[in-house]
Amino acid sequence: MTGPHTSLTRRGMLGGLLAAGSTLAHPAHALTSSPHPAPRPTGLWRRSLAELGTLVHRAGLGGETSLTVIDMETGQPLEGYASATALPPASVAKAATALYALRVLGPSHRFATRVMADGVISGGRLDGDLYLMGGGDPVLDTAALGGLVAQLRAAGLTEVTGALRVVDSALPAIRTIDPGQPDHLGYSPAISGLNLNFNRVYFEWRRLGSDYAVTMDARAGDLRPQVRVSSMSVQPRDVPIYTYEQRGAEDHWTVARGALGVEGGRWLPVRNPAGYAADVFQTLAGAQGLRLTLGSSSRTLPDGAQRLAEHLSPPLTEIARGMLKYSTNLTAECLGLATSRSLGARPDSLAASGAQMSAWHRAQLPISSELGFVDHSGLGEQSRISSADMALLLATHGSAPALASLLKPYLTRDAKGTPHGLQPAQVVAKTGTLNFVSGLSGYITPPSGRPLAFAIFSADLARRARLTRAERERPDGGRAWARRARKLQNDLVLRWSRLASS
Repeated sequence: MTGPHTSLTRRGMLGGLLAAGSTLAHPAHALTSSPHPAPRPTGLWRRSLAELGTLVHRAGLGGETSLTVIDMETGQPLEGYASATALPPASVAKAATALYALRVLGPSHRFATRVMADGVISGGRLDGDLYLMGGGDPVLDTAALGGLVAQLRAAGLTEVTGALRVVDSALPAIRTIDPGQPDHLGYSPAISGLNLNFNRVYFEWRRLGSDYAVTMDARAGDLRPQVRVSSMSVQPRDVPIYTYEQRGAEDHWTVARGALGVEGGRWLPVRNPAGYAADVFQTLAGAQGLRLTLGSSSRTLPDGAQRLAEHLSPPLTEIARGMLKYSTNLTAECLGLATSRSLGARPDSLAASGAQMSAWHRAQLPISSELGFVDHSGLGEQSRISSADMALLLATHGSAPALASLLKPYLTRDAKGTPHGLQPAQVVAKTGTLNFVSGLSGYITPPSGRPLAFAIFSADLARRARLTRAERERPDGGRAWARRARKLQNDLVLRWSRLASS
């Protein structure tokens, strides 16, 4: 999407925005004119374009908004507003993570989960221990574990005299992605080198007379093995809806009876991923006639351990596409941590790995030193990037060919929220949402005309800071604010699509 002679630097881009009349330091200094590198439009629609500052003010978001759109053929900015203001990217950060992983690990990279044996195998009997060894696979599921068990049985293994042990040291053990989130939210689970079902367990309930039947399982496809490392108790109260307590290696939950209807279910996070995987593997093995005794976990494999079974993840390109489509935080964090480790770093936290990714992007591109990620998913509100830097990241050094095909299509909509029947341009983008934080970034490709890269970030951080931990799941006013932010994004993308097509 960029020409071979395109010269796109942050200094040049910001210089272009300044020359065009944009004020970049702070939204308080709003634009007084809409900057265009081309001559002033003469058509009726073009003459009716509102100034960017007017659009931002009409959105009524409060806080700050930063937006930038780059003409990728010339490397010049088309429009910008507070372009240098660094704000939280929310899940738009996953686009930066995808580029980080694809460039360093390679698009064909696969994660391996293995079953290893330490001991002598004779007549189907292993005199020793069996090791379930994680490789950091972020999309490993119960069906994949069942496949590993099937490989063991096909190889003739019928008995293990030792214990089943897990090795999860491929990635650091992290209890939760964002400690500020409520305990029960499934999008902030634990992380380890051995992850299963995005480190979530399925809680299901059904009313039976005056009581409830509850289950906790590790479902995937037709498999629904019951889980022992997570338990649930229904309590006679209305609030809080959930309480959580970690007892040793087990997760103990309670739920308010008043919050349950006749039946339902939801995913809850797992805080001991390795123990969860071992629990499920043991159950699946038993169902196939292989009885296993659980032992303690191990950081390393014994010398001379032999491989008995292996599961390979899909290629990284496919994993990244799913991450960007469904915005899975666990996938983003695993990809980022694995990439940082492959560069020789040994981060022991998401913040350390996020700093490694930030340094890598700054070294690859002429990006502001203000760029800083505290994780790889965007769930941490302390991450910062400006719209100018995000657009530049998407527009240079081959980023567009690597990323554009993985992003979701974005459809502009009319005032009633209905997608336009005839879209003025093809748009692919990554969205991002936190409480009172919203972002959108991607590419606009018209049928003919100039392709664009853009980024839009809005955040009312003062309003967000006033939320208690309990209010973060559904804060008052949060949905209305998010609707206004999406309306602004829609109007801007529609504006730029039409400009690019003209």
